Amino acid sequence: MRGHSSKPSKGEAEKQLRRDAYEVLGVNRNSTDQEIKSAYRKLALKYHPDKNANDAKASDIFKEVTFSYNILSDPDKRRQYDAAGFEAVDSESQDLELDLSSLGTVNTVFAAIFSKLGVPIKTTVSATILEEALNGVVTIRELTLGQSLCRKVEKQCAHFYSVTITETEAQAGFVCRVNCSDKSKFKLLYFDQEDNGGLSLALQEDSSKTGKFTSAGMYFLGFPVYRMDPAHNSVAAVKDPDAAFFKKLDGFQPCEINELKAGTHYFAVYGDNFFKSVSYTIEVLSAAPFPEEKESLRSVEGQILSKRVELSKFETEYREVLSQFTEMTNRYAQEMQAIDELLKQRNEIHACYTSTPQIKRSSSSRSKNKASFKESEDGLLARDKKQSKDRSKKKRWYNLHLKVDKRKPCGMD
Repeated sequence: MRGHSSKPSKGEAEKQLRRDAYEVLGVNRNSTDQEIKSAYRKLALKYHPDKNANDAKASDIFKEVTFSYNILSDPDKRRQYDAAGFEAVDSESQDLELDLSSLGTVNTVFAAIFSKLGVPIKTTVSATILEEALNGVVTIRELTLGQSLCRKVEKQCAHFYSVTITETEAQAGFVCRVNCSDKSKFKLLYFDQEDNGGLSLALQEDSSKTGKFTSAGMYFLGFPVYRMDPAHNSVAAVKDPDAAFFKKLDGFQPCEINELKAGTHYFAVYGDNFFKSVSYTIEVLSAAPFPEEKESLRSVEGQILSKRVELSKFETEYREVLSQFTEMTNRYAQEMQAIDELLKQRNEIHACYTSTPQIKRSSSSRSKNKASFKESEDGLLARDKKQSKDRSKKKRWYNLHLKVDKRKPCGMD
């Protein structure tokens, strides 16, 4: 008799039909982070819902591309995926990047509320902005080294800038920084110029709060410079409070580009607020006047990398000690309860050593005694009231009625 085979669930069927993440992005397993990012951006731009309205197939491909990129762009998830495939990656923890320009008003309001509550929401640059840049139809403003400029950019819009540097300036290093005094959210973007003159997104730095400001910067100093992704460990921190500490440096990742060649380079400031515009100050600097800061940055980031390795080892030790502490705490409570119980039994045994018979009174007899006591008390009160009433009726000498002749004044015969 044939065995009855169970029908696979919808989730299992979807897992079986999934294409390899590298295949989806069109890259090989040895591809660099920059190659993976470039492949993702081209595909995301091609299949973005804004450009393919009412196209279900394009929408599915866009989701597949985004899902694959979320795995391969994260070093830990990529390592797990390479070792054991999709089974090693928790699909529920995949973060999707939202294009706020494509959201309706209601969805934007909900996203803003969740963001205020501390829920990390990743946003992406509007597909319209990327397409305009790729087609070369954006307005570009030229900046010179040492120049700072204050402007206001509307939400989900971008201001483009160009900076030209010499060979000497490229070797010395180059820095681009953006600050915002009202703590608005924005993105600092760097673009590569294509053969057709269009611009393709190469680097993206989200603003982060630093004191009373939000800021973002790109540092091209000729050696590996790292960036901090605050949302990298946000989900793990929610699940395990201790992870907020031990995973704090997991988002410390190297930038894809460490140096720029002589020539013209293109940047943009993208307004990433949900509703309001962003007032900002952009500044481009040569690193030549800052030799001490350059070496200090290299030294400090090297120490941070060492601390990340130390934290990994310390976490193992901490978890072991915490487990022992929890075990000891539980035992402490159990021992305390056992000791209190033994002392209680001891006192009861001591109380047994007496020649006086112990009267055990039940709860029912106690209640009866209380009731009879109350009745007797009520009877006494009623009798006292009656006696006092009777006494008040008896005449006293000071209650005698004295007749006085009103016709004769007192004291006269």
